Amino acid sequence: MTISVTNGADAPKHTLIFSYGTLKQGFSNHKLMQDLISKNDAVFVGNYITDRRLPLVRGPYGVPFLLNLPGASRHRVRGELYSVSDAGLQRLDVLEGITLGHYERLPISVRPEGSDTVVEAEAYYAHRNFAEDMWRRSGYEGFEAFSDEVAKGYVRRDLRPKDRSFREQITLFCSSS
Repeated sequence: MTISVTNGADAPKHTLIFSYGTLKQGFSNHKLMQDLISKNDAVFVGNYITDRRLPLVRGPYGVPFLLNLPGASRHRVRGELYSVSDAGLQRLDVLEGITLGHYERLPISVRPEGSDTVVEAEAYYAHRNFAEDMWRRSGYEGFEAFSDEVAKGYVRRDLRPKDRSFREQITLFCSSS
């Protein structure tokens, strides 16, 4: 969903982004969201939950991936909703490796926790080329939220081995048992 922040004809557009992983408050990549907020490129909207049941799994290095496999999981995923400017979206797309085939930004229906009001937003899903393999590799079990407990196995990007690309690591992860 694209919303206008001001009423002017040349008003900047903002996109609602559902964050379910390391961009959430208290996690390692939230510093990017804080930077976007400080530059008026993002606004925290609130805590939201997916309208549909979707798998949330851990990939290589404990990286969280939301899988675009509606109904495959028993969980609705909990996360945070942000209104993000076009400039902010560009920075998020880089972090999420859109051009590298790590994630793809796609529509998602979410609602405030405790409400039936559905809001259309976008989320970074695992790229479709490996989503089903990642679901299989995860034993068809996912998480309701990227929590402190789930994040225990997460390895920050700067601490990961540099001998393979992250996309190569995803392929290796999905092909292992």
